[in-house]
Amino acid sequence: MEVFADYLAKIDHPQHRARTEEVLTWVTKKFPNLLPKIAWNQPMFTDHGTFIIGFSIAKHHLAVAPEKAGINHFSDDIVQAGYDHTKELVRMKWDSPVDFSLLEKMIEFNILDKADCSTFWRK
Repeated sequence: MEVFADYLAKIDHPQHRARTEEVLTWVTKKFPNLLPKIAWNQPMFTDHGTFIIGFSIAKHHLAVAPEKAGINHFSDDIVQAGYDHTKELVRMKWDSPVDFSLLEKMIEFNILDKADCSTFWRK
C-alpha cells in the first residue's frame, strides 16, 4: 500500500479517502500477486506487465476501470449491483456499499482473460 500513500494523501474528502483506501487494500490482500502501481495519475494493478484494473476518484463516485472487455462481460452484473457504467468504467457511488464479489469477479476475469496478453492494454 506504500505505493498508494501519496495518492491517498491528496484526497481531500475523508470519506472518499477512506473508501479508496479500503478498496485498494482489499485488492492488495485478495490478489497479492498483482503489482500495485500509479500510472496516469491513478492507482492500478498489473499482472506480468499487463493492465488488470484501475481506479480513479470523482466528485460523486469511485471509478473502476476493468477495460471495455470487463465492462462488456459483466454489464448485467454491474447494473444488477446498482452501478452506473460507461464503455470503460464502473461508477461506485460514495454513499453506496462496494460490491466486493463483483470486483473480485472482474479482476479474476481480467487475470484469466489476459494470461497470454503481452501488451499493457488489450488490442
